Amino acid sequence: MEQRISLVTLGVADLARSRRFYEAIGWRGQEVEQTVFFQAGGVGIVLWPREKLAADAALVDTGGDGFGGVAFAHNVRSPAEVDDIMAAAASAGAVVTCPARPTFYGGYAGYFADPDGHLWEIAHNPGFTLCDDGRLILPDFGSA
Repeated sequence: MEQRISLVTLGVADLARSRRFYEAIGWRGQEVEQTVFFQAGGVGIVLWPREKLAADAALVDTGGDGFGGVAFAHNVRSPAEVDDIMAAAASAGAVVTCPARPTFYGGYAGYFADPDGHLWEIAHNPGFTLCDDGRLILPDFGSA
């Protein structure tokens, strides 16, 4: 299996509300059969009704708050870009769970939760290469 993520599907409580949220922070989606697709660099982000996602995965939806121990990261090129995105997210209705601040690794980052509680980190990490097309290239961390 190749090491890559092709799609990230977010099970949402209200598809229209979630689409409005993501479009308010600058994303542009396409809706097909009650599913919204966003191109995010080399990865697709999909909004799909939570109950449909649970059924598709043969799970029982417990109606939790949306946080299942997962955070999605969006890396940017500068601390100012972190601040701009965090402000746009808050304006769009996000709950800022951790305001942007200097990090232990010499970067700058903050967290917000979307309307369904999905957690996003917006980060500037000077140790990571961010290509012009948005692809993140991890450094060689060497052997532990």
